[in-house]
Amino acid sequence: MKLNRVTLTLGLAATLAVLVAVSFAVQRGAGDGGKALVGGPFQLVDQDGGAADEAVLKGRWSAVFFGFTHCPDVCPGTLQALSAAAAQLGPEQAKDLQVVFISVDPARDTPAALKSYLESQRLPVRTVGLTGDEAHIKAAAAAYRAYYERAGLKGGGYTMNHSTAVYLMDRRGRFDRVLAYGLTPAEMAVQIKAAIQG
Repeated sequence: MKLNRVTLTLGLAATLAVLVAVSFAVQRGAGDGGKALVGGPFQLVDQDGGAADEAVLKGRWSAVFFGFTHCPDVCPGTLQALSAAAAQLGPEQAKDLQVVFISVDPARDTPAALKSYLESQRLPVRTVGLTGDEAHIKAAAAAYRAYYERAGLKGGGYTMNHSTAVYLMDRRGRFDRVLAYGLTPAEMAVQIKAAIQG
């Protein structure tokens, strides 16, 4: 997979922005044991058209990633890395992990489009796709300190610039750590194992 220089630069800048925002959120959450104030309530729609909220994160570890189905490189690369990382976990730990993909492109990413996209990526069975209207996506992104914006393309059309970090949430839906963009599947697996084993 080839990443062009602009995409890579935007991805790294967005990851840095997320890490700074999360660091700030950790400082603000120091009274709560130093856990970052990342995550929280949201109201979205899953890939089957059903209502979904933060309860989707309860009961297993979740790797939450904000992206969009027309993303040419960062999104499929990150999702494939998460899939490969899950395959490197032991059977019990793999069963305890789900991928949650939240679209930042509601105009194109309908539930049906999300479902088709996620099936084409050959991701683990426990992968949840979420979308919604602009207001609800904006609220979810704000809760996670995730960045995104629509950007026009030469010749028409548009793309979405967005943060590239993955948010690892525990079984109670609480933030544990950021899996930074660019980690190999093996590096992701090490961090996920460490978090699960606590």
